[in-house]
Amino acid sequence: MAQAHYFTRVYDVTCMIPVGRVSTYGAIADYLALGSARMVGWALNQCHSMDDVIPAHRVVNRKGELSGKLHFATPDTMRQKLEAEGVRIENDKVVDFEKIFWHPRELDGVL
Repeated sequence: MAQAHYFTRVYDVTCMIPVGRVSTYGAIADYLALGSARMVGWALNQCHSMDDVIPAHRVVNRKGELSGKLHFATPDTMRQKLEAEGVRIENDKVVDFEKIFWHPRELDGVL
């Protein structure tokens, strides 16, 4: 798969994450059959110039931790964006992660 094509696929799924919900690098990778959560992280790290369009802040690691926070403008940007959407964060981790976790399978029949 060409790099630009899989970046676009990652961005398309990331844009579907509802406000106030979070997904994981691994869930997106599984859904797109990319084989690696790191590939999703790599794609999202390339989109920070498009922060207003692609909500990369809604993607966390499998434990609900803000592992990508250092790739934003400031280390607090990811937390601030999530909190502005009503997501509670404590110690760089999503509170009630299991309740607000969104899996791309919810897109089945949409894309």
